[in-house]
Amino acid sequence: MKLLKNHSLLLVLILFSGYGYIASCTHESLSPLPSAASNTPVITRGNAVLVPGSMIVGDSTQWKLDKAHCNVMWSTNYVGAAGLLTGRFNQFGMHDVTDAKMLNYVTAAQPLLDTSWAFNESDPTKTYFSGYVQINQSNTGEPGRDGGCNITTLGTVPIVAGTQNLTVTNIAKIRTTDVKFDPLSNDYIVTINLSWKGTLAAPLTKSIVGRLKYIPKTKVQFGTSAAYSVFGLQLKFQLNCRDFGITSTNVSDKIDIECNMNFNNK
Repeated sequence: MKLLKNHSLLLVLILFSGYGYIASCTHESLSPLPSAASNTPVITRGNAVLVPGSMIVGDSTQWKLDKAHCNVMWSTNYVGAAGLLTGRFNQFGMHDVTDAKMLNYVTAAQPLLDTSWAFNESDPTKTYFSGYVQINQSNTGEPGRDGGCNITTLGTVPIVAGTQNLTVTNIAKIRTTDVKFDPLSNDYIVTINLSWKGTLAAPLTKSIVGRLKYIPKTKVQFGTSAAYSVFGLQLKFQLNCRDFGITSTNVSDKIDIECNMNFNNK
C-alpha cells in the first residue's frame, strides 16, 4: 500500500513538472509581439533665421547666394511619351525684377544683387523669395538645339555675347505669395506666381504650388582657410508650358523645375 502511494505521488510530480515545461516552451520563450508601427511623421524644426543683408563680402552675418554651386534644372518627356529631355539655365538669380529693371545689362557678372529672399525656419510667414531665369540660356548640352529650335520654340531671342538679357522677351520670373509648413514632413508648401511671356503677346502670370526643402546650416572648413557656414534651399514645382503658348510636340505639356540654391556667409 505504501509503495502504491509513493508511485502515485511520483506520477503526480511528473505530470506537474511536464505541464510546467510545456507552459514555459509555449509562452515564456516566445518573443513579445512588436507594437504597431506608427505612421505619424517625426518632424523636427530649428529656429534658423537667414537673410542676405547687403551681401558685404567678409561679413559673416550676411548670407550670399553661391551661384557657382547652384543650378536651375528642367525636365520633360520627349514627345510627351518617351524618355526625358533635360537641361539647365546657365543664367539665373534671386532678385525681384520689376518692369523698370527688365533691361539688357552689358556685363558678364550678375546684373542684379541676389537679395530678394529670406528664410525663417520656425515661422514660414516670414519666408519669401523672388527669382528669375534667362530663357535663351537654356543648356541641354546640344548646341544645335540650344541656339536653334529652342530659341523659336520658347519665343525668345539668341544670346548676345557679354549681355545679360532680362527683357520681357527673355525672362521668366517667380515670386512667393504663401509659404507654410508641410504637415507630413520637414518641408514647406509654397505658392508662387510664375510670370513668363513664352510665345504669347504679353506675359502671363500663373499661380503654382511647389515644395521647398531646407538643407540646414552647417560649418565647413577646408585646409588652413577660415571656416564658414553654408545652407541650402531646394524648390521643386511643375508648370504647363501650353499655358504660355509653347506648341512644340517635342516636349510634354508638363515641365518639372528644380532649383537648388546654396548660400554661404563668407
